[in-house]
Amino acid sequence: MSKNPYTEKYPMTNIHPDAKIADTVVVEPFATIQGDVEIGEGTWIGPNAVIMDGARVGKNVKVFPGAVISGIPQDLKFQGENTLTFIGDNTTLRECVTVSRGTTDKMKTVVGKNCMLMAYVHIAHDVIMGDNCILSNSTQIAGHVEIADHVIIAGTAAVHQFVKIGEHAFIAGGSLVRKDVPPYVKAAREPLSYCGINSVGLRRRGFDSDALQEVHEMYRLIYTRGFTMAEATRQLEEELEQTDERDVILQFLKNSERGIIKGY
Repeated sequence: MSKNPYTEKYPMTNIHPDAKIADTVVVEPFATIQGDVEIGEGTWIGPNAVIMDGARVGKNVKVFPGAVISGIPQDLKFQGENTLTFIGDNTTLRECVTVSRGTTDKMKTVVGKNCMLMAYVHIAHDVIMGDNCILSNSTQIAGHVEIADHVIIAGTAAVHQFVKIGEHAFIAGGSLVRKDVPPYVKAAREPLSYCGINSVGLRRRGFDSDALQEVHEMYRLIYTRGFTMAEATRQLEEELEQTDERDVILQFLKNSERGIIKGY
């Protein structure tokens, strides 16, 4: 029997010899790492964390105690397919976070770079999450959800399967997210509703006053002018000057399958 290369380097751990672990990774005692796993430079795997088959963990990731990465999907249709989970560079997964690997729908689950998933967050199968996202404690993301860059979801929110959340959106704590949430907005209340643009977050990320005013006017057109969604989309496309922000909103509206949240 060949010697396990990780036995002496990481005492009191359970690491499969086929795992591919970069030299500068730190694995704390009682962590478990299965065989079909790749872990990049500078990553820290905390005690009692479990990294399962299909995990592709980037550089400088922090996985805190009790987290389970790339677990089998909680989906009765799953039949053991060889699917993956990607965790981007510099992302932090706090205590007891769970990230399920993909099914045959997308064959992967993705958490982007520079994200923070706080304690007890759950990311289900086939979720695609962008970069620089923050999910606060106990947020639950169902399968097939798409989350764009720079999204913040406050604690104990629950997101319905197949929902899309646009870039720079902010969703209040305790929210039940049943419809798509457009880019640049704040969403709160029950049922979840548009509550203005995420002006604080946008300013922090370098949007100037003109861009903020433009985004505000576009959402006034969508939510307060009495247009149907088809009419509002046509107004955006035909009557407003082309800008990056307009194109992002317009593309989101066109791609929304569940429909977007309503105005308050």
